[in-house]
Amino acid sequence: MAIRRIAQLRTFQQFSSYCQSVGADLPIDEQLALGAGSPLARSYAYRGRELANRFCILPMEGWDGTADGKPSELTRRRWRRFGQSGAKLIWGGEAVAARHDGRANARQLVINVDNLAGIAGLRDDLLEAHAQDFGDASDLLIGLQLTHSGRFCRPNSAQLEPLVLYRHPILDAKFQVADDSCVMSDADIERLIEDFAQAAVYAQQAGFDFVDIKHCHGYLGHEFLSAVDRDGKYGGNFENRSRFLRDTVELIRARAPGLDIGVRLSAIDWIPFQPGSDRIGQPAPYPGATYPYAFGGDGTGTGYDLSEPMRFLDLLRGLDIQLVCITAGSPYYNFHIQRPAIFPPSDGYLLPEDPLVGVARQIRVTAQLKAAFPDLTIVGSGYSYLQDWLPHVAQATTRQGLTDFVGLGRMALSYPQLPADLLAGRLLERKRICRTFSDCTTAPRNGMVSGCYPLDEHYKARDEYQRLLAIKKAATPR
Repeated sequence: MAIRRIAQLRTFQQFSSYCQSVGADLPIDEQLALGAGSPLARSYAYRGRELANRFCILPMEGWDGTADGKPSELTRRRWRRFGQSGAKLIWGGEAVAARHDGRANARQLVINVDNLAGIAGLRDDLLEAHAQDFGDASDLLIGLQLTHSGRFCRPNSAQLEPLVLYRHPILDAKFQVADDSCVMSDADIERLIEDFAQAAVYAQQAGFDFVDIKHCHGYLGHEFLSAVDRDGKYGGNFENRSRFLRDTVELIRARAPGLDIGVRLSAIDWIPFQPGSDRIGQPAPYPGATYPYAFGGDGTGTGYDLSEPMRFLDLLRGLDIQLVCITAGSPYYNFHIQRPAIFPPSDGYLLPEDPLVGVARQIRVTAQLKAAFPDLTIVGSGYSYLQDWLPHVAQATTRQGLTDFVGLGRMALSYPQLPADLLAGRLLERKRICRTFSDCTTAPRNGMVSGCYPLDEHYKARDEYQRLLAIKKAATPR
């Protein structure tokens, strides 16, 4: 499959024609409105607050904390740059483990009493950087994403130390689950709920406006939603599979009154993919007639059904949770639907579809959920692959009410000031636009800190850059 690079599509006609040719039905405006007239510059009222634009910075980890989970100078630099973006909604900065054994890597941040000052300092750095560039930071809404990494835990080294909710017929082999010793008991889960509530208390003490109870990307919160085979009160039917969320919210509200809560949700998921004989990604073999472990899946393994995701959003509404960030899939087993990119990470597979199709899918799912729940505050994901055409699609989605906020992840690493430049009517700096080289994923998968090595001179100057180039060269098909 010949995939054209977005940077080569220089005119609106070229881009829109190519989207049509690959089956990517994207909303897009040919002309950009500038300044206060832009739909992206419209304010948004949220719980009595006015957020001055429609950009959101999504959680982006750097794998660059200390061994005990404190921020490093690299972490602080990243948060300062998030503040310089001009976005008024900051969705967590990055995923922070609610306790040590839930870390996805040995340098992930952990929120506890010893690390509280450092994590509070990240918020202060962000606010200071925003105030320096925009004169005021009192109108920001800043959250902290709380996580437990479940079957992807590596809390002490590169060695997996998984904790799972059920035995998965495909993922167990891929992620070293050999027996039931990794399966959490109901009592284990009850202790974890206590830890999430305490983590929320610390987040409130650190000054954050809300916490995100992470339910996406195959991590533990997301795995609850697919635990259809689990016995007991946390598995089987939807009521049981959503019990972790309900119990966690109840305890947070009791322990940290006044702290707002949001949820980032993989609203759809697919069967794990693996390289075929030609290295192109294909669904992993599954013996059953239908694949039951994809929350939001339709049973085929590669389609979606929003019945349960809509039921989940209805639950959120009933719990008075208004902030919802929509994403898809997992970077560990079907990255092309979660983080569309023209270059796969070093441990990935070649693309089975044009990445624009993946972007269009996420935008379509987000729009369907927004239409069903107009009263919820919805943040969309997957926009970075649009590159030069991101402003045109972002304007169209917000203008048409398909999403309330446009979330930026990878783009905020290479070009954090993109929202500020766009809102000010300045020409975008094309040399800073994320081209989805996937170095920010390949680097941490190989034990290095994450960052934009190709476009951020700070990372390009690091010793890891030459090692990263060698790894990518070895992974390139001959």
